[in-house]
Amino acid sequence: MEIVKTVRMGLLHDFYGPLLTPKQRSCIQLYYEADLSLAETAEKFGSSRQAVYDLLKRTEKILEEYESKLGLLKKYEERQKRYTMILEAAKGTSKGEEIQALVAELERIETADV
Repeated sequence: MEIVKTVRMGLLHDFYGPLLTPKQRSCIQLYYEADLSLAETAEKFGSSRQAVYDLLKRTEKILEEYESKLGLLKKYEERQKRYTMILEAAKGTSKGEEIQALVAELERIETADV
């Protein structure tokens, strides 16, 4: 399943945002997470639309390079698939609720680490 670019950039920002400069982080947040246009983002930065576009493209490339080297998003997606599979398998067992609680606990621990 292909993730929509907006969602992908948001997830990459969640995983690798601390590795970006404050301006890169802010640009990604405003454009992808706050859903501002290039013009609105440029206004917040006091720069041109072209400058924001260039910054976005460079930052997207950086995030994708981090992902290609570290693979945190891919690993996260794989864990989410496995959680879903475990929950589906647990539905038909007598320990289904116990398994669901354990999976929920694992998910809480995982999101606390991010």
